[in-house]
Amino acid sequence: MNSDVAAIPASTSALPEGLGITDPNYKPPPGRLGNLTVPQQHALEKLKKELKEEGYYVAGELRMSDATMLRYLRARKFDVAKAKQMFINSEKWRKDFGVEDIANNFEYTEQSVVDKYYPQYYHKTDKDHQPVYIEVFGKLDLNALYAATTYERMLKLVVLKYEKSFTDRLPACTAAAGHPVETTCTILDIQNVSLSTFYRVKDYMFAVSKIIDDHYPECMGKFYIINAPFVFSTMWRFVKPWLDATTAAKIDILGSAYKDKLLAQIDADNLPKEFGGNCECHGGCSLSYAGPWNVAESVTHGKVST
Repeated sequence: MNSDVAAIPASTSALPEGLGITDPNYKPPPGRLGNLTVPQQHALEKLKKELKEEGYYVAGELRMSDATMLRYLRARKFDVAKAKQMFINSEKWRKDFGVEDIANNFEYTEQSVVDKYYPQYYHKTDKDHQPVYIEVFGKLDLNALYAATTYERMLKLVVLKYEKSFTDRLPACTAAAGHPVETTCTILDIQNVSLSTFYRVKDYMFAVSKIIDDHYPECMGKFYIINAPFVFSTMWRFVKPWLDATTAAKIDILGSAYKDKLLAQIDADNLPKEFGGNCECHGGCSLSYAGPWNVAESVTHGKVST
């Protein structure tokens, strides 16, 4: 996921037009559009040129944007050869996994049932204008969950959520913030998670981690693991090797005294009441799809938004 670009001195390159920037105080982080060094700019142009020559780059496609190319470059420390291979692997995976069909046609109609046993949802934004993504792993009931859905459909849902983030959520957050928003704030509640439960879902967790790391790089912003039980140290020994060092360093592992930390990052009115905030959406926050991306009803014709 995220990689350290601080070793490369930041430039004062001008922000390109067409990014919808209205925030006069916005300063792009290093390695982003508007703050590239000369070598970084050259790496971006070289990556696009080589991908075009090899038939992978199509100008105008959302996933071919400069911002997307830079995500792959940052993930590989601006090594063009490695970033190019990562991108090509992702393009092949998209075809093999049927990502376009998932993005256009997949309907997770069991969402309202799955929500009872494994809530996983986007809900409003944090103080950095990032979408807030919440998973309540502690409520996991595997028998009930797999009676309502399947492993394969859950992985498709993960892909759909990321695709929707790039087409809907992040653009909506960008428009609301007045500057580019490229990452998500995550809350993972693992209260009452046992080792036996973890072992039963570790293959699914590994598959999800691989999809995100390999094909949706540089999307992680703040990440809070809350209500971490005593046995989490054992679980973490399994999970940590799946993550690169920079990603692991961004994860804040908290026990039950997490509320002040969350409220420092998320306004109380945007944080569900069960996590120490004030929000009580009608019908429950987990199915409300509340946020700047929600321009219509969250549940229409039996389909729950993702």
